[in-house]
Amino acid sequence: MKVEKGILILMMALLAACGGGDSGGEDPDPEPQPRQQPPTAASLVFPENNLPCTEGVVISATRSRITFQWNASQNTDSYQVVLRDLNTNEEVTATANTNEAAVTVNRGTPYEWYVVSRANGINQTAQSPTWRFYNEGPGFENYAPFPARAIFPQRGSHINASGTVLLQWEGADADDDISAYEVFFGTDPADLPTAGSTVETELEVPISSGTPYYWVVRTTDLQGNATDSELFEFLVQ
Repeated sequence: MKVEKGILILMMALLAACGGGDSGGEDPDPEPQPRQQPPTAASLVFPENNLPCTEGVVISATRSRITFQWNASQNTDSYQVVLRDLNTNEEVTATANTNEAAVTVNRGTPYEWYVVSRANGINQTAQSPTWRFYNEGPGFENYAPFPARAIFPQRGSHINASGTVLLQWEGADADDDISAYEVFFGTDPADLPTAGSTVETELEVPISSGTPYYWVVRTTDLQGNATDSELFEFLVQ
């Protein structure tokens, strides 16, 4: 028994000499991994905003291929180009790993587009501003106006107001020859009466509390081309 006790004491001494104690036996804490930064928004380059697109590869009488371009954004691994036909509201998307993407689109058609920046391993994305352009078609000398965009009230918004509200919108035309706006306003989206015409981009209309309202803006140019906006709606609280 004395021999075994002596061996045990010797082993404990050797362990202490080799750093087996509590003070030096633990592994150091691992270095913290740097947190991945979310991507930033890209800035658009081409096609330019509110202008006819005169460049591209003509594929047929009705289709052409346009190379969309934007400035690269930070912390970004890929981009998604989102393109919407303003006549049909049909969307087309394309993915790119560089700052450009070629997309085939309809000729003689107004579009809007934006770019979504994405980073691998992170869900957060960033969206560029939305630009509009008119893809030139054969023999076009004058372009119809772009559909107006609601500024106030925003589509689907709830507002606090009484008596009247000032409808505000944004209009644009590649030829810069808008002549007038006509506003259709009411509570029945299937039968909106005219609320009046104006050369301004705003019009005051009467409202009542607790009522949903709908409105459409018709934009007309000097050549007689007219384009209706989407149906906008808001609720007066």
